[in-house]
Amino acid sequence: MKKLILVAAWGFLGLLFLLVVVPMVLAEGCDSTTNSNCIETNSNTTSTVNSNSTSETTVKSPPPSAMAPNINTSNSDLCTVGVSGAVQTQILGISAGKTVRDMNCEMLKNAKTLYDMGMRVAAVSTMCQDLRIWKAMAASNTYCPINGKIGEEAKKAWEDNPHLVPGYIAGKKEPWSNDDKNTAKGAVSVGGLLLGLLLLL
Repeated sequence: MKKLILVAAWGFLGLLFLLVVVPMVLAEGCDSTTNSNCIETNSNTTSTVNSNSTSETTVKSPPPSAMAPNINTSNSDLCTVGVSGAVQTQILGISAGKTVRDMNCEMLKNAKTLYDMGMRVAAVSTMCQDLRIWKAMAASNTYCPINGKIGEEAKKAWEDNPHLVPGYIAGKKEPWSNDDKNTAKGAVSVGGLLLGLLLLL
C-alpha cells in the first residue's frame, strides 16, 4: 500500500513537472526565423497636428468732437460779446468764433463819460440815438436836444424834421434796431454753416 502511494506521488510530481517546467524551458529558446515559442508585439503610432489661427480686429470709434473756441471778453472797457459754435459730423468737424460789438453798451459808456465830463446835454443826445430813449423822452414831453435846441424849440424842430428821428426809414413803420440786425446776422451765419455741412455729406 505504501509503495502504491509513493508511486502515485511520484507520478503526480512527474506530471506537474511536465506541465509547468517543460513549457517554460521550451519558451526560452525563441527562434525569430520561425517565430516558434516567441511572442512579438509591434506598435506604430503616427500623430499629425495642424493648427492655423487667423485673428482680425476692427475698431470703429467716432471722431473726436469739434470744440467751440473760447472767446475772452472779460475786459470791462470793451463792449464786445463772444460768439462761438461747433458742428461735428462723422466726416467733418467745424468750429468758429468771433466777437460782436454791443452797440447798446457803447452808447451807455459814451453817455456816462460825457456826463462825468459835465456835458449833460451831449450825454442826453447820445442816449437819444436809441429810438426807445427818443420815444420815452417824447412821451414825457422833454424832447431830445436837436441842433442845440431843447424844450419847446426841440419839439418843433423834431416835428419839422421827422426824418432825423433815430431809426427813421420812409415807408416803414417799425425799423430794425441794432440788436435785431445782429441777431439776424448771427442766424444767417449759423444757417449758412449748417447748409454747407449738409452739402458735404
